[in-house]
Amino acid sequence: MTFRVEVTAAADQDGDAILDWLLSHQAGDAGIRWFLDLQNAIASLAEFPKRCPLAPESAIFPFEVRHLFYGHSPHVYRILFTIEGDVVFVLHIRHGRRQPLKP
Repeated sequence: MTFRVEVTAAADQDGDAILDWLLSHQAGDAGIRWFLDLQNAIASLAEFPKRCPLAPESAIFPFEVRHLFYGHSPHVYRILFTIEGDVVFVLHIRHGRRQPLKP
């Protein structure tokens, strides 16, 4: 089964902030490639999104929250998402060192 992937406004803002940071720190072409690969990682959730483990946030929300890890240490990001029917909703993109979300 193929899922439709919808990125929320909050996750879009997270992605924009990451790209702005990369560009402001002169990451150049490498930063843009990293960002495009992040977009590809998000798109990969269309296939087998349940391959990703439950996120710590799943325990405090009334719905299941999963996360997909993207990047290499120390620059690992968590793509937080939920699945409703045949739609994957990307909720947030957070650096892996940040504390889990609170309700």
